[in-house]
Amino acid sequence: MIIYKTEEEIELMKQAAIVVSKTLGEVAKLITPGVTGLQLDKLAEEHIRDLGAIPGFLGLYDFPNTLCISPNAEIVHGIPSNKPYEDGDIVSVDCGAILNGFYGDHAYTFEVGDVAPEIKKLLKVTKESLYLGIEATKVGNRISDIGYAIQNHAESHGYGVVRELVGHGIGRTMHEDPQVPNYGKRGRGKKIQNGLTIAIEPMINMGTEKINQLDDGWTILTGDNLPSAHFEHDVAVVDGKPVILSTFDYIDEVLGNK
Repeated sequence: MIIYKTEEEIELMKQAAIVVSKTLGEVAKLITPGVTGLQLDKLAEEHIRDLGAIPGFLGLYDFPNTLCISPNAEIVHGIPSNKPYEDGDIVSVDCGAILNGFYGDHAYTFEVGDVAPEIKKLLKVTKESLYLGIEATKVGNRISDIGYAIQNHAESHGYGVVRELVGHGIGRTMHEDPQVPNYGKRGRGKKIQNGLTIAIEPMINMGTEKINQLDDGWTILTGDNLPSAHFEHDVAVVDGKPVILSTFDYIDEVLGNK
């Protein structure tokens, strides 16, 4: 069952999302060759608590950390470690926080040092697919129109769109209805209505869409060990149109992105 939110609830959700946005901005300051996932994780937990919020992932389904950190061929749900990141790596950082009884949840794939042009393109196309999915999140469309927009753009560049992992509704719990696949045919699924709040999160692979899982029970890898990118925003539908509750502005300020 989809839980539609009031405008007041959506405002509270935006505040939770901004905690995550600010935390990812702090993470961006440390993303350099030599940093470790556990260093980023410690920073994120401290920053979330300093903002008066609670880490949303820590202990959720028994996950052991504040951040899911997934470098290179890891797609999502990577567990932070003491292994330093190297020049040329990419690192997907997924973060959640609870504030005012609501969850914020979004993700960004960072470049570490100098990244190869073909990997930069993967990141660019994945981020573009996120915003195309957001544009499709409007009254008059259906949930599958979001996935169609993402899939069409990613596959036009020859990339694989992960099937087994999807976006989701979000609110007082991290995962609510509806599921929001990153693929699909137009005009299927639930009608999009005002008050819908979802996390849209394309997971796009440079090669195959197939996946594997590590023995840790969490980490998801690409089936061919080629890189994967992951970008995510929290989105609400207000007055028939999508409103992005999270922001990459704090990251862009640190990285000097236009």
